[in-house]
Amino acid sequence: MTNDMMQAKKILAVDDSVDNLFLVETVLDDDEYHLDSAKSGKEALTRIEASPPDLVLLDIMMPGMDGYEVTRRIRQATQLPYIPILLLTAHDHVSLVEGLDAGADDFIRKPFDIEELQARVRSLLRMKAAMDGQSYMIRQRDDFVARLTHDLRTPLVAANRMLTFCKNESFGQVAKDAKEAITETIQNNQQLLDMVNTLLEVYRHDAGHKSLTMTALNLCDIATDVVNTLKPLADEKQLTLKMGDRSGNPVADATPYAMQGDVIELRRVITNLVGNALKFTDQGHVFVQISCSQQGPDHQLLNNHDADQSPWLMLQVIDTGIGISEADQMEIFDWFRQGDQRRSGSGLGLHLCCRIAEMHGGLIDVTSALKQGSTFTLYLPAKG
Repeated sequence: MTNDMMQAKKILAVDDSVDNLFLVETVLDDDEYHLDSAKSGKEALTRIEASPPDLVLLDIMMPGMDGYEVTRRIRQATQLPYIPILLLTAHDHVSLVEGLDAGADDFIRKPFDIEELQARVRSLLRMKAAMDGQSYMIRQRDDFVARLTHDLRTPLVAANRMLTFCKNESFGQVAKDAKEAITETIQNNQQLLDMVNTLLEVYRHDAGHKSLTMTALNLCDIATDVVNTLKPLADEKQLTLKMGDRSGNPVADATPYAMQGDVIELRRVITNLVGNALKFTDQGHVFVQISCSQQGPDHQLLNNHDADQSPWLMLQVIDTGIGISEADQMEIFDWFRQGDQRRSGSGLGLHLCCRIAEMHGGLIDVTSALKQGSTFTLYLPAKG
């Protein structure tokens, strides 16, 4: 096969009329195209699955399986790359709307103008090339992130282990000033390692490589453990860190907070939310409030959760910190979205928390005002 044939764009024409297929083949008889044909929707899907084309020219009205159904099945096939679909139709506006809603990209009426068909084909192939280029760049980015995080973790872990030996005077006496310098270096390395680990987790989630280990758990127990773990940090800043119910009292019965979820991932979320609250609060308190309700998020009830049959668990982290501007609240869960404060981190933690919540069928919301504190609310469906 020549290089020109290898670079030719594959086009699949689907029509139950042999005459129509012959006409399309005649119009698109060009070295830039490699044209194939199918006489039914079923045959088309078989060919597409075996060898995805760069473009599908699809007649709407066909016996057995019409063009609408073919379009829907192509769009539902997640293993396929994106394939532009050009509908060929002689029918009215309503039919076109149905086809476009099914997932088609464009349409042309029969009998079509030859130059118009050629122009629409070129346009859709340009779109396909642009989308393929974007997908390639994303794959390159993901591969770079995976390699970078792996290559950074190993020397950082090794360096901290060796520095710890030096700090503990395993190789001989170390001066006090040197110990302080070593301690600070270990802390800086650990912060970088934490960021690398978070970046790797974000990559796994966004690339679809992350799976949850679902087990029976109690959200109240996890939150209590996180609060106890972070309390020394609160004490160091002279902040009050406590956990309770809506009345502010200690949780008397944790039974209602049972659910199915990934213990490690949910602990990561709660630790991040409480840790952020402590970081951005200089005086006052951080209160972790847990509750159970039939009412889900006011602005968004998720499709995969039936609020009439099972309740929502809500964990709120309420602080008296510096607050978040309304503009920042709109972007706070985005990739690498850092705040304007000097204490802002990598901008990955909240994005990761949001992805973990979504994988559990929930979400995270925030309400805040500058200098008036913030409230982050984790909503999770309490399904057993």
